[in-house]
Amino acid sequence: MANAKNVYGQPLRLCCGNTGYTREGFCYVPISDFGNHSVCALVTDEFLEYSKSVGNDLSTPNPQYDFPGLKDGDKWCVCAGRWKQAFDAGVAPPVVLSSTNIKALEVISLDDLEKYAVDSDGVSKKD
Repeated sequence: MANAKNVYGQPLRLCCGNTGYTREGFCYVPISDFGNHSVCALVTDEFLEYSKSVGNDLSTPNPQYDFPGLKDGDKWCVCAGRWKQAFDAGVAPPVVLSSTNIKALEVISLDDLEKYAVDSDGVSKKD
């Protein structure tokens, strides 16, 4: 996956440690990733509550899958479809576009992602 690109066609940057479908810290989307875990999100309590309410509990640890459980402010590679669902519900979390895989654009428009863009430290790109 060394040649993976972000939404701007540039080399994909690290999202954070031990995240993503591959648990390598990058939002790679290998062929086996049917969930398209391509969006590097800075999760919020609102998003975590919403995700849990629609059947995807991201806040409870699951050691079987080496999953620590997420809390407000964590970065994680989320499924493009789940992010879009949260966007449509008005609870999408911010995204780090340099770490968001180009595969996200199969589900989400770049314009919608840019509305939620933050830098790798969580600072809004709109400021």
